[in-house]
Formats: sequence, structure tokens, C-alpha cells
Amino acid sequence: MMDDGSSNLRAEADAAANEAAREARSEIYDKAGKKPPAKKSKRKKPVPKSKAKKNPDAWHNFTVQVWLTDFNATEFGIFRRQRNRAKSRQFTSDMDIYAEVIESGERTGLIGYRDAVWKKNEGMDRRLIFKMFTDKLNWRATMDLMVGRSLQLTMGARGLPVTAYSINTNDDDYMIYLERSANKWPLMPEHFSFFLINEDGKPDFFRLRRAYINIGGDYTLYDQNNNVVGFVDGKVMSIAGRWHGGVREEHPQKKKLLTVLKLFGGMILFNGQCRRHMRSLHKDVLAGRVEPKLERQEGDLYMNPRRVR
Repeated sequence: MMDDGSSNLRAEADAAANEAAREARSEIYDKAGKKPPAKKSKRKKPVPKSKAKKNPDAWHNFTVQVWLTDFNATEFGIFRRQRNRAKSRQFTSDMDIYAEVIESGERTGLIGYRDAVWKKNEGMDRRLIFKMFTDKLNWRATMDLMVGRSLQLTMGARGLPVTAYSINTNDDDYMIYLERSANKWPLMPEHFSFFLINEDGKPDFFRLRRAYINIGGDYTLYDQNNNVVGFVDGKVMSIAGRWHGGVREEHPQKKKLLTVLKLFGGMILFNGQCRRHMRSLHKDVLAGRVEPKLERQEGDLYMNPRRVR
């Protein structure tokens, strides 16, 4: 076995030999009037953009823009409403289109609500019903305020208004239920929750939390592992109402989440009115001024799918 002294001597000898070889190599090239070839770089070639991985922080963004007046190209004009009704049975006679959905600078959707059911009805017949259409007025999804379910949750929360919504889409076999949390302290942000059924038939849970400092209606979407997967931000300077939103591009439930957030962005404008409606309705039912009953279309949503027909 070689001792430390011999090892150091051999290392010094090898270093000296390498240095002499480099000097001799340089002298030969100098005499020839040429430069020694540069060493090849060991750096890896850049990966083409087509093969590069997508940015995990990329977002699929959208904007819900509320119109200032009812004078819009979708509804204003002779027989325009009749033509809209002919395009889709979901476009009812009292449908009021009040907002558009913009993605990548182009209008991809329209959001409306049933004006008569919300403004003219009273008590438990007063319901908020949203519908989202494509730009060509093909039906995409419906979002209903479930008055019976909301009143049940409000009574359980001893008067704290709790709203519950059902969402029905044109391409899903499952209903989506979005509910405001009854765990709400004064001056603390509100929370909404819902879940989606994934391709494996398992539920994925989500939570929308309103920002602590909030003026325009800002919400952050969290998944069941408390990761941020989406957002809805209201713009304070907007005259009528404008909400920007987004979902992570790589999320497997991106399509469904976008539908929920677009409808949620259209609902924020009515959020305070819905809470006040449920608070007032709760007091009227307790005082006996309103007899609890379910509007026929809402009653259908509670029907047992396994009932004998």
C-alpha cells in the first residue's frame, strides 16, 4: 500500500507533466501561426419550445363583463327576443342577458337571469336563476338559488343567511352544489364550497374564500389540499361590474372549474341581495307571515330520481 508521501509526490509529478504538455502544445501552435482549438463546451443543447414542459403556473383566464344598460345587440331589436327563444328552449320570455364572458380577447359566452322570477315574485317564490349561453345562444349551464335548502341552512345557523345553489351543465352527468358556509364571524371573510366528480368517479373538494381586504369582490379558489387553483378578482373602477378569473392550465378539472367560476362571477353582483332575501325570509317564516312552500321548478330539483314514475 502506498504511503501519503509517495501519493503527494506522484500527484505533483502528474501536475508538472500536464503543465509542461500544455506549454509545449502552445509553443507548437505559436510556431505554426495558429491558435489552439477551443475546448468543446459540455453545456446541454437548449430544449426546443415544442418539447419543453408547460409552465405549471400558467392560467386559463376569463372576464365576466356586466353591461351598463339593457340596450345591447343580443336583445335589443325588433323580434330579437323571439329569435333568441327560437334558438334555445332555455332562453325564456323573461330572460335578461346582462353580462358577457370574454376569453383571449373574444366573447365566448353570455350570462342572463330570469328577471320576473327575481324581481316580481315574493317570499319563497322569489328565486335567482342564472343561465350561461355560448356566443350563439346555445345553452351551457344553469345556476339556481335553492330557496328551500338555503332556508334550511339559515335556520340551522340561527338566522345567519346561508345561500345554496345548484349548477346543472350541458356536458356533465352530475349536479354541482355550491353553498355558503355558516361558519361566518363578523368582519371575517365568507367561504363557499362545492365538489366535482372526477374521471375516476371520486369527489374533488374545493373552497372559495373571499379576501380579507375586499372592495370589488375578490375570491381565491383552493382545492382539498389547500392549494390555490383559481381566482375571481373584481375591478373596483368598473361602472357596472367586471370580474377577472382564472384556473390553472394543468388542472384536470379545468373545464368544470371554469364553468363554476364564470357563473360565480355573474352571481357576485347579486350576492348581497340574496343574503338579505334569505335573512328577511327567515324572519317572515318564523313570524308566520310567510307560509313555506316550494316553487314548482325548484321542487322538481329535490325529486327522488329512483321514484316510481
